[in-house]
Amino acid sequence: MGQLDSRTALVTGGSRGIGRAVALRLAADGALVAVHYGSNQAAAEETVALIAKAGGRAFTVQAGFGESGAVDRLFEGLTAGLAEHGADHGAGSLDILVNNAGIHSIGSIGQLTEEEFERLLTVNVRTPLFVIQRALPLLRDGGRIVNIASAATRIALPIQIGYTVTKAALTALGAPLANELGRRGITVNTVNPGVIRTDMTAGFSTTPEALAELESITALGRIGEPEDVADVVGFLAGPQGRWVTGQTIDASGGTYLGPIPAQ
Repeated sequence: MGQLDSRTALVTGGSRGIGRAVALRLAADGALVAVHYGSNQAAAEETVALIAKAGGRAFTVQAGFGESGAVDRLFEGLTAGLAEHGADHGAGSLDILVNNAGIHSIGSIGQLTEEEFERLLTVNVRTPLFVIQRALPLLRDGGRIVNIASAATRIALPIQIGYTVTKAALTALGAPLANELGRRGITVNTVNPGVIRTDMTAGFSTTPEALAELESITALGRIGEPEDVADVVGFLAGPQGRWVTGQTIDASGGTYLGPIPAQ
């Protein structure tokens, strides 16, 4: 039996990359997983198929974050999917919420437009906040909330200032929410990945020179894989994570910790 048997989970942005790895990990641990996607239905269905092939249970939920009514559509799809799969879809029907969906941005402060920053705020901050708000009546006592932010919040990279500001705001949400929900046994934590080998980073993680540079500034000597982050989320979502709350966990392999000693 898995440590999450009889549990239910919602993973936003679960169709690819880190989100897919998280969905696969939670399903492997026994959870029924709602795999949210924005526009790539085929990728979401592939994630569900991979879970089913491994003996797990999952279903897709569509909602285009940044569009009007997206949170309503997300929870309509979630409750319908839970009902279809035999899970109670009323109060106490959700155990784990992973806010993974987000968008990236490259540009200095001089290049950042109001329109781009508004979209970053909407998708990376406003939407996860209101997803949590909507999830709370469904979230069972003893549940788990994990927000995926970014190690960029501690690394001074001027070329992604809009992205960094919004991920810092998401990180700041964790501690006060953990304090509010702690009496219900609900933990709230943030995971900050570094560079992870995904579609989003393919432009430079597949370039030998760029890859060598990234590896040279990372204590563990390589860039991350989605499973590296998923395992951290799996720990926080499982019974072993019951006494960890209000924390931000850096999952970057030690990127930019300081000078690398000469070998």
